[in-house]
Amino acid sequence: MPTTLRSSWIALTGLSAVFLFEMLDNSILNVALPTIGRDLSASTTALQWVTSAYAVVFGGLMLAFGALADRFGRRRVMLTGLTLLGLASLATLFVTTAGQLIAVRAVMGVAAAMTTPGSVALAFRLFDDDGLRVRAMTLISTVGLVGLAAGPTLGGLVLAVAPWQALLLANAPIAVLAIAGVRVGIAADDPGELHRDPVDVAGAALGTATIVLALVAPTLFVGEGARAGWAATVAAVAAAALFVLRERTARHPLLDLELVARPLVSSGLAYKAAAGLATAGLGYMVTLQLQLDWGWSPALAAVGMLPQVVVLIGGAVFVDPFVRWAGLERAAWISAATVVLGLGVYGLLNSFGYVWVAVALVLVAAGMRVVGVVAGVNVMRGLPAHRTTTGAALVDTATQVTSGAGVAVTGTVLAALFTGTIATSHWSPRQTAQFETAVTAAGLTLTAVAAALVGWAVLRMRFTGSGPGQGQEAI
Repeated sequence: MPTTLRSSWIALTGLSAVFLFEMLDNSILNVALPTIGRDLSASTTALQWVTSAYAVVFGGLMLAFGALADRFGRRRVMLTGLTLLGLASLATLFVTTAGQLIAVRAVMGVAAAMTTPGSVALAFRLFDDDGLRVRAMTLISTVGLVGLAAGPTLGGLVLAVAPWQALLLANAPIAVLAIAGVRVGIAADDPGELHRDPVDVAGAALGTATIVLALVAPTLFVGEGARAGWAATVAAVAAAALFVLRERTARHPLLDLELVARPLVSSGLAYKAAAGLATAGLGYMVTLQLQLDWGWSPALAAVGMLPQVVVLIGGAVFVDPFVRWAGLERAAWISAATVVLGLGVYGLLNSFGYVWVAVALVLVAAGMRVVGVVAGVNVMRGLPAHRTTTGAALVDTATQVTSGAGVAVTGTVLAALFTGTIATSHWSPRQTAQFETAVTAAGLTLTAVAAALVGWAVLRMRFTGSGPGQGQEAI
């Protein structure tokens, strides 16, 4: 096992490249959507699916591919996914219609589902010291956050000198870098850390259906109305119930629910769910408030979001010292509680000026910066070695689904309380008051749900303890 980050720099470079692809791909393409629409004569719905196809396929397949990686090899599945990513990126050269681009984006979503959970799991398995694990994941996540923050600006600069296809072609050299780093820096999978249970095809299908429906529901709430959104939500709940029933009765389940019920695992997932709910909900509400309510230009609104970006990137240097001081378990609940506090500040004080919005952004970003690392580490500490990629996939899935839920709750509250078209340039005083009431109600609703998740996680850890093999030591 490596004893320093420097000694494993080749592996960490490859794994960081994987996470950079995920974060950069999420942000860099948005700025090009108007250009893509004109070039491919794409409708508004088609443009929406250019981004949604990637997110839905990515989120829907993570759990299934995480389970497959724990069976057939994390390194092997990741290298296959990176190869698929490179080929899909090159296929952009041959795209001539919006439908073809949506198909390419869906294939990229498959590649992301094969690689992203593995990057976290391989970073975790790379070290046997929790302190090094935290530092490695902090490094990897920082590289990804830089990509997320720089994506829109970088995309705009590229479009000034090159066609939009260049934005997706950039994934090809990133994939090559990641393949080189993983092949050279990470040893082949140890058969003793894998398991050979038969694949639970029915469980994989039900799990994927549950997640896809949960991810599509927010889009339907915002774009098609409450009836379509609730129909998808009910279908997601029904699929989830069938998934749980299947996993409880299957001889070789895709997801062992007894493992998920372990205190470290369940509490870590709850912390990540609370953070995902708060971060997505706050980002959606602040974006609408700055531009629609306060009339800020998109450029000025981007500047208004800078406190969050600065803390997410600059806060990396504080993660390791804080976790060393607090220990993994205490760091998890403190950081998750900070996220909830920031959301509560926004819900209560958003109408009192930008200063309070900035305070909310800073608190949520500071909490997210820590909980994003330590909750994931805790989940995988609570699982046996042959289930770590499944654990990483669970963490990412919890974040994806609750992020969608945060947007869905906000959009539903706005639809219920705001009369007229929200995107009109001039609101009446009544509409302004309705919007302020709606974001306050949505903010406090999300705060209550996130606080309940954090409170449940704290109580679960306090009253059930760690149990065998849970690893409660501080680092």
